[in-house]
Amino acid sequence: MRDFVIVRNPDPGSRLPYLIRLPVGAADVVLRAGGTWPREKAIYCYPADESEWPACTKQARPGVSTPTARASGVAALPIVVDTGERYGYRFARQQVQIERRRLPAGDYAVERDGRVWAAVERKSLPDLVGSLLNSRLKYQLTELAALPRAAVVVEDRYSQVFKLDHVRPALVADGIAELQVAFPGVPIVFCETRKLAEEWTYRFLAAAYALAGTSEAGSASYEPAATKPSKAGGPTTADVRRWARDNGFDVSDRGRLRPEIRLAYERAHTE
Repeated sequence: MRDFVIVRNPDPGSRLPYLIRLPVGAADVVLRAGGTWPREKAIYCYPADESEWPACTKQARPGVSTPTARASGVAALPIVVDTGERYGYRFARQQVQIERRRLPAGDYAVERDGRVWAAVERKSLPDLVGSLLNSRLKYQLTELAALPRAAVVVEDRYSQVFKLDHVRPALVADGIAELQVAFPGVPIVFCETRKLAEEWTYRFLAAAYALAGTSEAGSASYEPAATKPSKAGGPTTADVRRWARDNGFDVSDRGRLRPEIRLAYERAHTE
């Protein structure tokens, strides 16, 4: 079977930083491209010559094959996929029931008693870096932290963080570490490839779903952590809004604050 492959353009003078090989027809089609599919919605491509393809390229693949056996204790796992998730996991090798619906947090989730019990946010490495730099990842982790079980899965190796071209790798590594310290209950897991990330997501959600049906589930709570007493009557909306802006959250100038903003404030002021 021939593969769809994306590699870095070895020509440093090209304005199109990627080469794409498409297994179309009798011979492959090679294109220069301005981005990588499916990580970007629209990509400018230009025909390239076969000679431009690097002579020594090998698609990085882990030396493992994912199992087809279902997760222990789960017959057909009901997974809710967020309607905003593009090119999402299909879990074709597993026994699942897929429902597409808007989720309050994450891209994939399982529910118990009509409430989201566990969720996974999927990230490519470029998406992880972009959302880290613009503080969107902090906002997403705040939402995920409000759930009994949650995680972020990255479709790449951690080592690739230190090979980034357009941002200082140390800045990204420090940002990931700081978020893990701030949100210890939401692990950021690097799974090397999309296939392994899909498998990890399935296993994580299945384990969480099975736990939710046991007596141990009672130890998890939806209630936000207790807060320090500040002013009499607690912080005002203006206090919380000011704190949110100082910490990189996007808040409106007026009106009610989103629940996740207040939750983040409470967690930040927990003793």
